[in-house]
Amino acid sequence: MSFFSSSRNAPKKGQILAALDIGSSKIVCFIAKRDADDHLHVIGIGHQLSAGMKGGVIVDMDATERAIRGAMDAAEHMAGLRVERVSVNISGNHISSRTCQLTLPLHGREIGSADIDRVLGQSPDIAAEGENYPQEIIHTIPVSYSLDGQRGIRDPRGMVGHTLGAQLHVIAAGYGPVRTIGAVLARLDLEVEQMAVSAYASGLACLVEDEMDLGSVIIDMGAGTTTFAVFFDGQCVYTDGIPLGGQHVTNDIARGLTTTISHAERMKTLYGHALPSSTDDREIIDVPQVGEETPELANHVPKSHLINIIRPRLEEIFEMVRGKLSDSDFDSIAGRRVVLTGGASQMPGVREMAQQLLDKQVRLGRPVRIGRPLSASKGADAAPLNQGLAEATAGPGFATVSGLLAIAMQPSATVPNLAAEFGSGSWIERMQHWIKQNI
Repeated sequence: MSFFSSSRNAPKKGQILAALDIGSSKIVCFIAKRDADDHLHVIGIGHQLSAGMKGGVIVDMDATERAIRGAMDAAEHMAGLRVERVSVNISGNHISSRTCQLTLPLHGREIGSADIDRVLGQSPDIAAEGENYPQEIIHTIPVSYSLDGQRGIRDPRGMVGHTLGAQLHVIAAGYGPVRTIGAVLARLDLEVEQMAVSAYASGLACLVEDEMDLGSVIIDMGAGTTTFAVFFDGQCVYTDGIPLGGQHVTNDIARGLTTTISHAERMKTLYGHALPSSTDDREIIDVPQVGEETPELANHVPKSHLINIIRPRLEEIFEMVRGKLSDSDFDSIAGRRVVLTGGASQMPGVREMAQQLLDKQVRLGRPVRIGRPLSASKGADAAPLNQGLAEATAGPGFATVSGLLAIAMQPSATVPNLAAEFGSGSWIERMQHWIKQNI
């Protein structure tokens, strides 16, 4: 069962859009206003240390609610307004991706927009062997259309035929994690405008036109998970992920050097590097020990010891991504271009390591556009640069939240109708609706 509604109208001039990136290490909210030229100007930014999250999944609703509230309050205070609807991301190892074919009989008539909506509105079978829990469809992305067996059609409207076919990229996520996000947002009196997979949103924010068309892989290295998506011919054609991220590197440092998580994170930020150098043995760093507050009792270790802890975990992440790409049918069309995003991608040497292990050209991705339509034509002008984003919030760690704004600008999209269950009416009305549906 899916709770996605059909298409919706495009955002109007002056409309306020809000995006919320719920990550394992931080929670970020952007509030933007659409102008007459279809550009989005970010007018409110809020970010907060994450809480109650593990591996991209909510494990403590109360803690996550407080963290989201802090980020939302900061963004709303900066924007000078209150938002009621928000586009939100979802990530984790419960996300699945597959391609399916749908058809619609036409009986020899002309194809209109309603026919496309009908074929895309069908409910594809998302059950897969080995999945023990129900899933919800997050995206149904039309990759291409066919008409009476003629494939490779991008826009069939106006054509005449007997059978319309659509090749769809279907992205689904676990029923429980999706519904839990809706429940937490409902506690904050927020409705879900859109829901999007993190890697897909990051790709829309960071990839340029040629990368989308010729083939590329976007790898979003978060704290709890690493997700990736393959783009080709202007569309996202494959997504997947692994349950490893930057937080696992921090945990390795804490265990390997017997220090606290906070000190491990600090050392990773200040001294961390993915690749060794000839000077690492000569540079000594202080490692505060667990339970010891006196600086004199800190251990003194060479930087090379820290690098030897960091490097294996990062190699494992890229090797697992490489393995999943190789096992899929999309490695060849992904081309030789990789774009890294996410907070964990900012460590020095990560780009070079990825280039070695993946045998591809790698660059560090930053959100280069906000609010660019997915359906923009090839000849469209380049999308605007980050309107109103400060340098501190225009890095790889803010790619997902920027991509959520891009998705929110779509004139027609498959969106999660979580509001119908969690986010509309008063608290009492929502509780009454939940009781009717579940008791």
